[in-house]
Amino acid sequence: MATEGYFRIGTVLKTKGLKGEMQLYMDFEDVERIKITSIFLDIAGKLVPFFVESIKHNQKNSAYLYLEDIDTIEKASALVRKDIYLPNKAKPKKKREEFTLKDLKGFTAVDIHEGELGEITAIQEYPQQLIATVTYKDVEVLFPLNESIIQGIDRVKDIVTVDLPEGLLDVYLD
Repeated sequence: MATEGYFRIGTVLKTKGLKGEMQLYMDFEDVERIKITSIFLDIAGKLVPFFVESIKHNQKNSAYLYLEDIDTIEKASALVRKDIYLPNKAKPKKKREEFTLKDLKGFTAVDIHEGELGEITAIQEYPQQLIATVTYKDVEVLFPLNESIIQGIDRVKDIVTVDLPEGLLDVYLD
């Protein structure tokens, strides 16, 4: 699916009323901070654009939405259970004090000895620490995100510099 360059903010839950209003489940934090004038819905694996007529955030993870040209319950029903995306450029920038290690997803990991490892594709949270996933030389590699491994974070270039323990990459590549 072509979601590269976009981020998911939620899903259309159900219709409301007869005039095309839809209830949304919003699972993206701080979605209220984004001025939404258009959205993209995942329809049959393709992102289809829609212009927003109005959106009302009524609770933390819920909103009501009217889209242009979606003015009947039948038209709105066809969009139920579709994922909602926005372009990456609409993603709000976090303030320095709001930035966490979970925000490193999408950053490029660079090891001080091996060079560029690849993009961090996932970050899993375990009780003891966070684990980053990168694809290095066509192999999925996991490494911890902690103070002893992270050497620096460049939020402008989206690069995290790491010093992986000696032999860690060999475990995955052998």
